[in-house]
Amino acid sequence: MGELILSHQGTLERFAGDGIMIFFNDPVELENPAQQAVRMAIAMQVRFSELAKGWKRRGYDLSMGIGVAQGYATIGAIGFEARQDYGAIGTVCNLAARLCAEAKGGQVLVSQRVLGFVEEKVRAEPAGELSLKGFHRPVPAFNVTGLT
Repeated sequence: MGELILSHQGTLERFAGDGIMIFFNDPVELENPAQQAVRMAIAMQVRFSELAKGWKRRGYDLSMGIGVAQGYATIGAIGFEARQDYGAIGTVCNLAARLCAEAKGGQVLVSQRVLGFVEEKVRAEPAGELSLKGFHRPVPAFNVTGLT
C-alpha cells in the first residue's frame, strides 16, 4: 500500500492497528486532492483483492473498507517536547475514520463533499445517511464503485 500512497501523492501519517491514516494536499499542495484520494482508494482495493486471494488459500478471510472525507484539519507537529509526530487532527479526520469503520470489505465510502469534487470521474451510489459516533446528525455517504 505504501507504493500506492506515494504514487498518488498521499502523505502517510501512521499505521494504527489494522488501519492506515493518509492525508492529501500537505505538505505538497495538489490540484484535486479528493480525486487523488479516491483514485488511490480504488487502486488499494484492487491491490488488496489480489493479496487476499493468496491469504484465502492459507485460511485467512480478509477484506478492507476505506473511508474518504475532505475538509479542514490542523496539520503539523503534534505532541509535546518528548514526543512529536507530523499529523492531522480535526473533525474531517474523525469523519474519515468513521466512514472507514462503516465501510464493508471492498467498499470505498466517501463523504458528500468528496463526491462533489469527483462525481464526474467516478461511479457512485448512495450508501444512505449514517449515524456516526461524534456527529449529531446523520451523515450522507456514497459508495464509489469505480472510475468512469
